[in-house]
Amino acid sequence: MTTTVLFSTFAPFPTLSLSVSPETRFDDLYSLLCERYSDLPASEDLRISSHAGSVPTSDTLLSDIHGRDATLITLKLIPRLRGGKGGFGSQLRAAGGRMSSQKTSNNDSCRDLSGRRLSTIKTAKRLADYMGNEDERKKAQAEAKKAKLETLEKKIAAASGDTETVAGKKHRFDDTEYLEESREIVDNVKSAVSAGQNTASTT
Repeated sequence: MTTTVLFSTFAPFPTLSLSVSPETRFDDLYSLLCERYSDLPASEDLRISSHAGSVPTSDTLLSDIHGRDATLITLKLIPRLRGGKGGFGSQLRAAGGRMSSQKTSNNDSCRDLSGRRLSTIKTAKRLADYMGNEDERKKAQAEAKKAKLETLEKKIAAASGDTETVAGKKHRFDDTEYLEESREIVDNVKSAVSAGQNTASTT
C-alpha cells in the first residue's frame, strides 16, 4: 500500500507528487523529491511543512500524521527564511523611545467640545488682552513722547548757551540787525508784487 503525497509549491514550480510508503519518515521526503525532480534546489533553501504551518520532527512517519489508511496527503514546499543577527526587539524599543521623546506640546490644531480650534480661542484671548491694555499703552506712548520733547528742549537750551532757559517757555530773539533785514526783504517783496499787479492792470 502506497500513499500519494501532493506538494503545493510556488512559482515557477508546479504542484509536485510522490508515491511513498506510509512508513516513510518525514525527513526523507525531500531527498525522494530530489530523486524524482532533479531541478529542485538544495534542502537548505526549501523545507516541507503542513498546510497549518507546522513542521513535524525528522523521525515522524507519514502514518503518524494522517493515519495508516490515508491514501492522499497534501503538504507545502516553501522557501526557508534566513534569519538575521537578532536584536529587532531592542531596535523597536529604541525607536519607540525616540518617538516618545519627540512628542510636541503644540495642540493648536485640536478642537474643543464646541468644535472651535484651540488656536482660534488663543488668538481671540490675545486680542482681548491687547484691546484691554490699549489705554495703558497710549498713556505710556504719550509719556515717552513728552519726555523726548523735554529732552530736546533741554538740548536746544544748552546749545544756545542760555543756562537760565527753562524747558517749555518761549525764547526771545534779540538780533535787531537780522530783524531789520527781514523787514526790508518783506517790504521789497510787497512793493514788487504791487508793481507787478499795476503793470498787469494797465496792459
